[in-house]
Amino acid sequence: MTNFPLKIYNTLTRKKELFEPIAAPFVGMYVCGPTVYGDAHLGHARAYVSFDVLYRYLKNVGYKVRYVRNITDVGHLVNDADEGEDKIGKIAKLEKLEPMEVVQHFTNSFHNDMAQLNILSPDIEPRASGHIIEQIEMIREILDNGLAYEVNGSVYFDVPAYNKEHKYGKLSGRVIEDLLSNTRELEGQQEKRSPLDFALWKKASPEHIMRWPSPWGDGFPGWHLECSAMSRKYLGTTFDIHGGGLDLMFPHHECEIAQSQASNSHSDEAKYWVHNNMITISGQKMGKSLGNFITLGELFSGEHKMVDMPYSPMTLRFFILQAHYRSTLDFSNEALQAARKGYVKLMNALRLLEKLEAAYAEIAVEGEVAADVEKMFESCYQSLADDLNTAKAISGLFNVVSFLNGKFRETVVSAEVSKATFDFMLQNFRNLVLDILGLKDEKPADADGLLEVVLEFYKKAKAEKDYAQVDAIRAALKKQNLVLKDSKTGVDWSYE
Repeated sequence: MTNFPLKIYNTLTRKKELFEPIAAPFVGMYVCGPTVYGDAHLGHARAYVSFDVLYRYLKNVGYKVRYVRNITDVGHLVNDADEGEDKIGKIAKLEKLEPMEVVQHFTNSFHNDMAQLNILSPDIEPRASGHIIEQIEMIREILDNGLAYEVNGSVYFDVPAYNKEHKYGKLSGRVIEDLLSNTRELEGQQEKRSPLDFALWKKASPEHIMRWPSPWGDGFPGWHLECSAMSRKYLGTTFDIHGGGLDLMFPHHECEIAQSQASNSHSDEAKYWVHNNMITISGQKMGKSLGNFITLGELFSGEHKMVDMPYSPMTLRFFILQAHYRSTLDFSNEALQAARKGYVKLMNALRLLEKLEAAYAEIAVEGEVAADVEKMFESCYQSLADDLNTAKAISGLFNVVSFLNGKFRETVVSAEVSKATFDFMLQNFRNLVLDILGLKDEKPADADGLLEVVLEFYKKAKAEKDYAQVDAIRAALKKQNLVLKDSKTGVDWSYE
């Protein structure tokens, strides 16, 4: 069912293209990871859910994928500039911590948030600070090729020199003349030959706490450089897919292509450049200065002024999936609540199918796979193959849910649905919902609350002298390694 040719939108060519890996069945995919100086937010969720589905889909149709997603733990300066403090170093100074304490804390937090969203771990997760040697080597190559220059211990990429034979702006569509006319000289950047030039290596000022030795003196790598160096190390000079948020297209990804072309790689880095769109809040870009910045922890707990109630990780995942990854997605409480209802519909349908599985094992209704059911699932797979259109795929799954609810009022085998049709539905519903879309059933988390309810039933049964019910409750809890204790003050429980 999944053997439809995948078409994917390539930002580099501005069109949907047939996905043809460089060395099928192997696929190399690099996605820009987080700068770990704060907790993950809604924007992170959109990006990493989107590329998680792409990763899952590629593996599902038989590709052997090497997925690399980095951790930025050095070189990303405040305001994404070439001057100023390192984002992680700034937090470290404020909190009186070692920078790598900050890195570890927020990396752990990021991993926890991704696990709650059921996002698969990448195959390789390199850190920028662990690849200083590779970054220095790439800078040497660019210098040797005459497309960078050193000034006072810093090394800058020479954009005008590069643009004589290449096209700076090929990914973003920016024109270098327009960029120059709209770029003002910033204080502290006078050592650059052109305002468009960007740092490959920065000399560390005396107060800068994150520094490494280099041929040009103690310093640290430029933010854009790390992804070029690490993707090359683990995926080669040209690989299949480079992903990230649309906000990274310029300058980050544009600079990555320039660095790879100017080094001895002489490549655009990736064959397909794929970008997810942003989450907006009431039509505005999310930002701390606007007061609409929502972390994943705040969304899951409900502890934010713009969040009416706690929303579960799977509600957020469904909310993200019900829009195409290249479309904008606007956050609102109403939209999250609607997403919750849609998610619950799919989970209830999955539960119904799994309950019916035992019934169909005992009573087999003869017949082949119904053509209309086959078509419903075919449309879901075709939607995913068309630039990963999860929104249309979910719409197709709701057609399956309607079919299920129409044929099965209870968990009783229907004479109208053959075993072949049922098995086909169960296999493909699980495959689409669990394996590709990455949704999962969220069981109630409040075990203590549920136990209190059971204890109330136990007390009531005792008061009414319904000893059969008392024994049944005790036996059920014993299976969970829990024992009840009656005392003069009431009923309590303990681990067996």
